Amino acid sequence: MKFSKRLVFFLLFAILGISFAFYGYQIVYTPNILVEKNDRAIVIPKEATFKDVQRELHEGGYVHDLISFSFLARLMKYDEKVKPGKFMLRRNMTNLEAIRTLRLSGHNAVKITFNNVRLISELSEKITRNLAMSEAEFQAALINFANSNPHGFNKDNIISMFIPNTYEVYHNVSANQLVERMYEEYKKFWTEERMQKARQHGLTPFEVSVLASIVQAESVRADEAPLIASLYMNRLKTGMPLQADPTLVFAVGDFSLKRVLNEHKEIDSPYNTYKYPGLPPGPINMPTINAIDAVLNHPETNYIYMCAKEDFSGRHNFTHDYREHMRNAARYQRALTIEQQKAAKLKKK
Repeated sequence: MKFSKRLVFFLLFAILGISFAFYGYQIVYTPNILVEKNDRAIVIPKEATFKDVQRELHEGGYVHDLISFSFLARLMKYDEKVKPGKFMLRRNMTNLEAIRTLRLSGHNAVKITFNNVRLISELSEKITRNLAMSEAEFQAALINFANSNPHGFNKDNIISMFIPNTYEVYHNVSANQLVERMYEEYKKFWTEERMQKARQHGLTPFEVSVLASIVQAESVRADEAPLIASLYMNRLKTGMPLQADPTLVFAVGDFSLKRVLNEHKEIDSPYNTYKYPGLPPGPINMPTINAIDAVLNHPETNYIYMCAKEDFSGRHNFTHDYREHMRNAARYQRALTIEQQKAAKLKKK
């Protein structure tokens, strides 16, 4: 009888031990943060308490089981040392991973990526997406830098300071620190080799970026970018207006504009490269590294004119002869008319 009681007690103890071990494993290692949701940042303000963190995790839909998170957080003494900052919580994070992230004093590094940008407002939205600063704070710091720096940047060309890439910064980096960091990355990009190539073409880095932005806007096929750069360099050398349609789109400010009309060519804007020869005062987009290098490494050609190919491949016919250019244009217009007629017939059906 005595032996049976001991056996029962042992079995109960074993079952309880296994249950506690299993529950402990679940608390530590089972996904509990943003379960089947997307990654999101959480902002913990200064002077926030553990209860504030619990409330935000629960009301913000971050945590699946608040009790298990809170239990482990207390065991790890996070409740006694809440850190302010902006923290990136990942999809299906465990409690352990989340608490370790939240204990990093807001200094955990995040990646920032920006491309396909035309305006400072677009840049501000993309670059601050996972950071503690607001878009307004970043814009204010950038404008202040543009107005006061000794490096030649101004409100027109400041976007050329940003080289599209992926960078790592701290969540709580300040706006001024981020702007300075981007300037340091800009200096790293403009190596002596790139500077020498720019000088050989009679261009400053600012001018290279402006021309690269036009080349980028005109290039559907990346391998044509150096040829387009060569064509525009030939126009610059001869004093011929660039006559680049993308600059007119930028001047109009309507980026949904698909076709430039004669009325657009009369706009009085320094970005109207039909009216004013030379380069516009700043980039019309944020040129990629490939576009910048296409300008720096463009081949020597005699091309002055280009026209979209009639096969609608996105490629161009290049020439230095105006009459040949007009023949190319006529072939393209005929092909375009035929395509439009086909589309109209299909629409009637």
